[in-house]
Amino acid sequence: MIPGSNSDHPSFRRSFLFALQGFRTAVATERNIKVMLAAGACAVVAGLALGLDPLSWAIVLLCCGVVIMAELFNTAVETVVDLVSPEFHPLAGRAKDIAAAAVWFLSALVAVVGILVFANAILN
Repeated sequence: MIPGSNSDHPSFRRSFLFALQGFRTAVATERNIKVMLAAGACAVVAGLALGLDPLSWAIVLLCCGVVIMAELFNTAVETVVDLVSPEFHPLAGRAKDIAAAAVWFLSALVAVVGILVFANAILN
């Protein structure tokens, strides 16, 4: 519901379509999401090639999903910051840098998890 609006919430279907529209927009406009989707695709191909067990698949897919989700949140934060502070402001820059740092930190941790999962698959 839009603040100040008397209209009801959109239907579940419309909400789902809005989410798909947001995802398409992010993929079309954000380079990092494309990179992360490509990395996720590479992880899936590697998992297929190595014949990962179900638990390993769950870990890989969860890690891929969480990284994409974090990048989507980062994109949302950057968009809102740009809306409320179109000119440069140190606090706006700090907010964007911290959001980007969260994605970077998560990506580094996921890389370590990926190394452990794939090393385990290779050794077994």
